[in-house]
Order: sequence, then C-alpha cells, then structure tokens
Amino acid sequence: MTRKKHWFIWLLMMFLVSCVTVNIYFPAAAIQKAADQIVDDVRKMPDQKPEQKPEQKPDKTSLLEQFQFFQLGPAEAQAAVDVNVSTPAIRGLKTSLANRFPQLQPLYAKGAVGETNNGLVAIRDQGALSLKEKADLSRLVDQENADRQALYAEIVRANNLDGSKLGEVQKLFANSWRDKSSPGWWIQQDNGQWGKK
Repeated sequence: MTRKKHWFIWLLMMFLVSCVTVNIYFPAAAIQKAADQIVDDVRKMPDQKPEQKPEQKPDKTSLLEQFQFFQLGPAEAQAAVDVNVSTPAIRGLKTSLANRFPQLQPLYAKGAVGETNNGLVAIRDQGALSLKEKADLSRLVDQENADRQALYAEIVRANNLDGSKLGEVQKLFANSWRDKSSPGWWIQQDNGQWGKK
C-alpha cells in the first residue's frame, strides 16, 4: 500500500508541474512607456518643472485572482518585469543626457545631427555650423551615444532581460527619440531613409 501511495503522489506532482506554462515575455509596451518618460525628462526645458506623478495605489486583485493557482489545467505564469527604471546608474545617465541636451538642441535645429533608427545620434550636415560648433560636434555626439548605449544596457540589466533584447530596447527608445523630436529635426526612418520631421 505504501508503494502505491508514493506512486500516486509522484503522478500527482508530475501532473501539477506539467500544468504550469512559464511565459517569459519581453515587456515592449512597458519599456516603450518608460522610454517616453525618460526622453521627456531628458528634453524638458530648464524652466520646466518635472512632471509630478500621481501616487500609485496598491493593486487590489479579486479573491478569485488571488487563488488562481487552485485551478486545474494549464495555467500561464508570466515573469514580472520591473520597468521602473530608477536605478542609481539610470538616474545618473538621465542627468548626463539632460545636461548635454541644451548643447545638442541648436545642432538639431541646424540639421547638423539627427535621430537614428537605432536610438543614437548621427552627424548629418556641418555646413551651417560655426567653427566652435564644428569643434564640439564630434565630442558631443560621442558622449551622447556612449550615454545612450550605457542607458540601454543598464535597462536590460536592471530588468533582468536577456542580453539579446538590447536591440529591441534600442528600437523602442529610437521610437521615443524620433517621436518626441521637434518639427524640422532630421530623423531616420525604420527603412534607413532620412527626412525632416
């Protein structure tokens, strides 16, 4: 009788384990929302005050949702991904990007730089720049791109995403940088073509 009991318990455990499907997904919508907020924070004008976020109330789930694990049959377990991008490294990179933006803004307006389709800044046309602006251009673009790449890598790391997701994070940020560009700035479309917004 004891042997049958162990056999039954083993079968029951195997059944329960097989009823859970783990779905680790890439939280594109949440990262896009975070990217939009970061770009807004970086590009806010010096006289603008940061947006006050409403205080979030605790999530109240129904009793049925709390005890969902009692249901039989396949269930989907999703990995919780924290895209609240507020690590010290991310905050530091945002500050660095925000401090550099006033120097880049006139370069965008003159068409000297543009937003690429991979979330970086590219030099476009130096013809309308002064000698000082030309001298500063490469340094500013290199610093900006280094900070942006570090930001994307830190978001991947902070959210425990697979390193292969870095390109997707960059693409989502590229959407935000381009969407939030001012009219007349150069942006690179997904197909690689450049145009003014």
